Amino acid sequence: MITCTNVSISISEQGPGVNSFTFAQAGRYFSGARARVMQCVLALLVFVSVCVFLQSAHAQTANDANDSLQTPTIVLFGDSLIAGYGLPDQDGFAPNLAQSLKNAGLDAKVINSGVSGDTTAAGLARLDWALVDKPDLVVLELGANDALRGVDPAQTRNNLEQIIEKLQADQTRILLVGMMAPPNMGKEYGVEFNSIYPDLAQKFQLPLYPFFLDGVAANPELNQGDGMHPNARGVDVIVKNITPAVIAALKN
Repeated sequence: MITCTNVSISISEQGPGVNSFTFAQAGRYFSGARARVMQCVLALLVFVSVCVFLQSAHAQTANDANDSLQTPTIVLFGDSLIAGYGLPDQDGFAPNLAQSLKNAGLDAKVINSGVSGDTTAAGLARLDWALVDKPDLVVLELGANDALRGVDPAQTRNNLEQIIEKLQADQTRILLVGMMAPPNMGKEYGVEFNSIYPDLAQKFQLPLYPFFLDGVAANPELNQGDGMHPNARGVDVIVKNITPAVIAALKN
């Protein structure tokens, strides 16, 4: 037996196919047990319709979240080494890293935000532009031009600290990429400069890729004629070496 007493429900804008309706109005057209049964049936239909609508909305939200996780955005924030100085676009670091990640099962959106000649000060000044893309990970590679110009390592350290603090304030993951001072800058300068990256990685609890040019620096076969910028073969070596660190940084 189905018993419904004094049913008065108003439903408005509950989902597709559900219109405003007051079940008390059913009493005008039905009487007795038939009216009560009809009221219960209508209430049940509305309840089912609302459940289906909410379930569909939840599924869409979950799908959107999954799509975001499956296709992360990676911003490569650096200087000419990131920008691909002296190379055709297809031989640069960014497209080759994107392909390497895809080969490893990670289809990521990789954005080249490298500017040739950038120092850490210049990077700090343009950081807000890089964050417009709301990256899931920033690969932070700056400092080589500071060393080449003899910038005080204390200033380089301070600039990198400010960049890191801003990224962390935006809850953006960071892979810190280290650089090394050229030998002609002297031992004292080199010791002070080279300590910047491990110190910052420890201070801010960041994953560190110790040296961007690892396996490439000072190898004529892997560098362009200037001896400083990797050629296409050099880029391949860098990409192969750094890909696992990028993947790990995304998962942390």
